[in-house]
Amino acid sequence: MMIGSFSHVTYTKFTLALGPVALVGLIITVALIALFHRTEFKGAPRLDAPQPEVNANRVLVIRALLATLTLIVLFFAGVVPAKAAIIIGGLLLLTRRVKSRRVYAEIDWSLLLMFVGLFIIVAGAERTLLTPDLFASIGRLRLDSIPVLSGTTAVLSNLVSNVPAVLLIKPFVAPLKDHDTAWLVIAMASTLAGNFTVLGSIANLIVVQRAAVSGVVISFWDYFRVGAPLTVITLAIGTLWLWLWL
Repeated sequence: MMIGSFSHVTYTKFTLALGPVALVGLIITVALIALFHRTEFKGAPRLDAPQPEVNANRVLVIRALLATLTLIVLFFAGVVPAKAAIIIGGLLLLTRRVKSRRVYAEIDWSLLLMFVGLFIIVAGAERTLLTPDLFASIGRLRLDSIPVLSGTTAVLSNLVSNVPAVLLIKPFVAPLKDHDTAWLVIAMASTLAGNFTVLGSIANLIVVQRAAVSGVVISFWDYFRVGAPLTVITLAIGTLWLWLWL
């Protein structure tokens, strides 16, 4: 989302460029999980989860589906995603069937606070660490090359996590000739690099935390033995695809 707001790459162009990479990556993910945990899929008894009782309001469900469809249409029509999302979200809150405070109660405020702190720290690091000498050194890395930019973004994403990595690499995109290509490469590499370790992405930490609450422990090694080869393979495929497609 940040890259979309920074780059102004259209939703259609982004989907056409990175949709195939996401699809292939999903297939590879399923294959690797099935390979590394084949004993759980073959010999283990089938798990039957109890069906939860769903007490849905049919009118609100229809409204939400129509709103989602409208939102997708607006995305592909070229409306700024942030503007479209906040308008549709605001319209969904205009209802007497569900009190707004019940919706607000579902917001993960601690997660939002973590993101606020993260952006503050990254902004401070950007002002203090990005010296002229560092700019010159990074400028010699030939970031206009898709493989180099992809590799640099992947390494940086695993050092500081992928969201801060995007913020830190933003100043180095301006001097590049093709901004759209650079941002697409950064979007691909930073997202896929987050799969390398459980610390590579905030989304990973959220999943591990939620799993622990449910009694499922995902250790660093459990994640790494699938995430590491997955990241290497998908990064190679994504880089090659963008190199050929763009």
